[in-house]
Amino acid sequence: MKKLYLLAVLLILFSYKLKAQKVDAKRMESRILALGEFGKNPQGGVTRLAFSEEDLEAREYTISLMEKAGLSVRIDAAGNIIGRRKGKKDDKPVIIFGSHIDSVPLGGNYDGDVGVIGAIEVIEMMNKNNIHTTHPLEVIVFCNEEGGLVGSSAVSGALSPEGLKVKSQVGLTMAEGIRKIGGNPDKIHEAIRNPEELKAFVELHIEQGSILYDEGLEIGVVEGIVGIGWWDISIEGFANHAGTTPMDKRKDAMVAASELILDINSIATTTPGKQVATVGRIEAKPGAPNVIPGEVVMSLEIRDLSQEKIDQIFKDIKTASQEIEKKYDVQISFEEIELNIAPAPTDVTIRSLIVESAKESGFKYKLMPSGAGHDAQDMAKITPTAMIFVPSVNGISHSPEEFTTPSDMANGATVLYHTILKIDKIK
Repeated sequence: MKKLYLLAVLLILFSYKLKAQKVDAKRMESRILALGEFGKNPQGGVTRLAFSEEDLEAREYTISLMEKAGLSVRIDAAGNIIGRRKGKKDDKPVIIFGSHIDSVPLGGNYDGDVGVIGAIEVIEMMNKNNIHTTHPLEVIVFCNEEGGLVGSSAVSGALSPEGLKVKSQVGLTMAEGIRKIGGNPDKIHEAIRNPEELKAFVELHIEQGSILYDEGLEIGVVEGIVGIGWWDISIEGFANHAGTTPMDKRKDAMVAASELILDINSIATTTPGKQVATVGRIEAKPGAPNVIPGEVVMSLEIRDLSQEKIDQIFKDIKTASQEIEKKYDVQISFEEIELNIAPAPTDVTIRSLIVESAKESGFKYKLMPSGAGHDAQDMAKITPTAMIFVPSVNGISHSPEEFTTPSDMANGATVLYHTILKIDKIK
């Protein structure tokens, strides 16, 4: 009986220790709201475009938090903010975690911000508990995530000279913007990280969908970031008078396009898996109410964690298009748009550590894909990478209505904290 009693006491103490090691939800909320003042819009969200004055101010605020937490802060050649905490063996590979703070126009206060503020909270927790990791740690704030994963693509070596010439949403080229925020586009190669010097990367982020919220779950363990395939579809019929051409004599490109859209939806819906397929843009030509459309051009986007699944869905859609060609006497062609967004599976080992951390903290979790792009997909090219999701209320994101509760933010940062400690113990 004495052994059972001692075991029960130890379990209670262990449970208490885990519960005690949760980040400060109120502090996270106050910092999120303070960050939201930079670029605050009347709708309640933020417009904090990369390289804008609002972005500069928010970066200075974030740097102040990092320095207050004892991090040694620098800005790399790509304009990424990096705060380093020395390890007991500082020459060991570094564990990196963070996200971004730039927003879309009329965006919200949580996309990216939760990952940055949460990462700083992890450092604060380690300071509070007098924990010194064996590996060095780095909190990173990637620049211009919303404008094309610019900072993370530079780190992974994927940012090309042509990419530096692309104009950002504030009118500056990427090179000009990077220079404005303290980077050096002339030495962009210096931002590239050597995979041998990296232990892992973990990104905490809001889900930007409604799965966790709808199912009442606290943590999403991301299996991977989906790949994206884009095509332009052209349907060639024959433009003719809408009043004088009998229905059975028509080569109506719009009718054919409509049936193809329904087939695309049906194929994506009935094929086993979590893939999605979308027609988001359509144009009929010549575009007059009294002319049968002779040509329709529309977009096709397919997303999935598996490139093979993307290829299969596309193949099935193309097969369906061939039947439509015969039925309506039209010609359908597909032009692939080069995106270079391949699926980015997360690291199985780190994923399991996130699951362990969620369980130990008493959080309900779910394995799930990320349907949106993140800096993690670039980092996955050079180091073991994982992502932690927390709920978005009603699945709203990229909107002033975007909201994640303080407790959910703190839950995510708590799981991040325990996950980083577990990664540190991996030999």
